[in-house]
Amino acid sequence: MRPYFGIRALLIVTVTLSPATAPAWSEKNTTGDVYPPLWDLAPENLLDFLVKDNKIVINAWNYQERLGVYKNLLNSSAKYFTAFGSQNFGNILWGLPLQHGWQFRTGRLADPSGVTSCGYEDGDLLCISVRSWWSCMNYYLAIIPFLGAVEAGLFGQLQYEIEILPPEEQRADFCYSVADCRSRIPKLMDEWKAYFEYLLSTEHKAVSPATFSSFKLDDALCLMWRAHVSSIAYALPKFQDSLKYLSDPEASFGEDWANAVDFIAATHFSTDLQNINNFQAFLPQRMLVEGDVLPSISDFSPQQNRVLLSLRALHKANQLTGGLLLKLWQKAMSTEAGRKMGRKLIEDLASSQNFNPVGIYNDLKGTDLTAPSFLRKSSSNID
Repeated sequence: MRPYFGIRALLIVTVTLSPATAPAWSEKNTTGDVYPPLWDLAPENLLDFLVKDNKIVINAWNYQERLGVYKNLLNSSAKYFTAFGSQNFGNILWGLPLQHGWQFRTGRLADPSGVTSCGYEDGDLLCISVRSWWSCMNYYLAIIPFLGAVEAGLFGQLQYEIEILPPEEQRADFCYSVADCRSRIPKLMDEWKAYFEYLLSTEHKAVSPATFSSFKLDDALCLMWRAHVSSIAYALPKFQDSLKYLSDPEASFGEDWANAVDFIAATHFSTDLQNINNFQAFLPQRMLVEGDVLPSISDFSPQQNRVLLSLRALHKANQLTGGLLLKLWQKAMSTEAGRKMGRKLIEDLASSQNFNPVGIYNDLKGTDLTAPSFLRKSSSNID
């Protein structure tokens, strides 16, 4: 048994999702499907939503309106990212709407129980189902960041209050205004508010109105990822029961993906438009169904099969170590020097042809991982 194969499993998924192994980005990739579906039709100003009884009313269970929430966040934070590319491409909030768009495009926001026509072409295509595990998880990565931004003052002094419409079911699982969310999930609101307050603080400290000299991308990424991970940590146990509507392979993939985010977050991965589009090319283009067996899903590319298997191996390794694998990784990534070393290691491994996620996964299935065995060799011995 190789005592360091858990670290290798971690690196496989990071390498596979790394821009170094993704399709090359070209200048022509500035229109069309680099944006989430229907991006041009999404509300781009808060007053584009319904205004009723002195409130801006947002239907978060409509894809186009939830997308509009993201669009407003992107537009209002654009000025802080002008140094990182034109057309707001360097904004690190792109990861959220692009992931939401992938969920919509692949049918993951539709009613998985099949009881309603919510989210289906022969029904209400733009409907987001509250029975969808993906849509419920995403609520805490859409509405909560948005309300945190409102509370922080990203949109300035609003003349209207914000009200989010509740779903038809599971109303108690969500909050619907700044005050409501502040009373129910204060710590999570604080995390997202802190990110947007950081952006605002760099504007206040700037030497001139046109510059943000105190803005540091790594600091912004740290705060954004901290809030992102907190949202998933809060929502994951809350919506555990929703996994029952999914096939076993899809439910496993969802949990594997949620686990992987913790590892990706520790590297302060830049979630700008280019990076996210690059690695989302390797995510599955449809929901997984019974009979999909990794790594041999016939209508998935070899890289997609490899991504899914690597996510599975990473999750398995972290479970078998009781979370030790994640703690070791977070410790290694706790300094800028460590994160740079991690990125360099990933770059070096990206050119290797010796990765065997199938073999590693098979090893993991019958192995007892312990702290002593993990610490016996350092990651520098990875072959």
